[in-house]
Amino acid sequence: MSAYLKRREKIYEWMIQEEIALVMIEDREGYRNSSLRWLCGQPGDAVLFLAASKQSLLVPWDINIGMLYAEADALVPYAEFGRQPVRALKGAIEHLKISKGSRVEIPGTTPYPRFLQYVEEVQDFDIICREEGVWTELEKSRAVKDADEINIYRKLAAQTDEMIKLVEKNVQDGTLKSEMDIALFIESESRKLGCDGTGIDIIAAGPSRSFGIHAVPPYTAEAFGGNGFSILDFGLKYAGYTTDVTLTFARDPISKAQEKMLSLVEKAYKLAISMVKGGAYAKDIAIAVDTYFARSKKVMPHGLGHGIGLDGHEAPWFWSRASNEWVLEPGMIIAIEPALYDPVHGGCRLENNILITDKGAEILTDARIIRL
Repeated sequence: MSAYLKRREKIYEWMIQEEIALVMIEDREGYRNSSLRWLCGQPGDAVLFLAASKQSLLVPWDINIGMLYAEADALVPYAEFGRQPVRALKGAIEHLKISKGSRVEIPGTTPYPRFLQYVEEVQDFDIICREEGVWTELEKSRAVKDADEINIYRKLAAQTDEMIKLVEKNVQDGTLKSEMDIALFIESESRKLGCDGTGIDIIAAGPSRSFGIHAVPPYTAEAFGGNGFSILDFGLKYAGYTTDVTLTFARDPISKAQEKMLSLVEKAYKLAISMVKGGAYAKDIAIAVDTYFARSKKVMPHGLGHGIGLDGHEAPWFWSRASNEWVLEPGMIIAIEPALYDPVHGGCRLENNILITDKGAEILTDARIIRL
């Protein structure tokens, strides 16, 4: 059984339990949903229908891409439905022989006027549109990576580490001098390493711009690696999956306040890693780091981390808010990124990607604070 079929089997079983006859998953410009690729391999721009009878129908915009990459029981070009989602749903109901009166779940992000159109034109079925439902189930399922995904990540992490070494060497010897030099270098070298490219927007912020969580714009022609802190946040992409790492470059002279920031971030990172294991609550780890920073009267203005996969940010979430109920499980791959920022002293962030195993945390990448 292929990895895609195994993943669909999980959703089929959930559909049977929930008495959902048909699920519609859409990926399009303006609304991307990586669950479509996770379930069938289609890179995007398609509608996927899953029937509780354990059949799948893919409706891609580009049938040639679908034939090359996708795995589904049947493929029908979107053009046959006039590239209209309501018509595609009606066609899927007919193709998959869905019984009248059955429950059909459409994307939870469907605008209300479009929902009314579904209800009006597909009157013989119970159209369900909700925030949770299958979307919550997909989020839970995707959070725990299977063997195929873990193998991809081991390769991708090695490529990311090679990029880190290349960037460090070229910053050290002065070859890469500006934010733009580094960003374009990563874009080019990532493909030479065999990657699909970059998986997230590259943020290269020199000393004058590292004070922000996400520099605006992400990179400029300004100097990188000068006195103080420079932040580099990037991820490499392979087979649709992405890493997400952050390095801080610190060049002397460093003030006492900056040394304190570096020390706090490194210790916060070690604290978080020591708590990462199966059965741990993500919220508890986030609270522990927030509490650690608070003892030095410091505040981290963002969450401690997040899961990674086909999306750069996905479940589980490392928030300290009370509503966060995520429990870590073996197979999850996460990014932990403690950080501090100051409008005068700049910013310092350290982010690595970690696989949760039965034995604890396996650090996949080698991002770090680099002293120049």
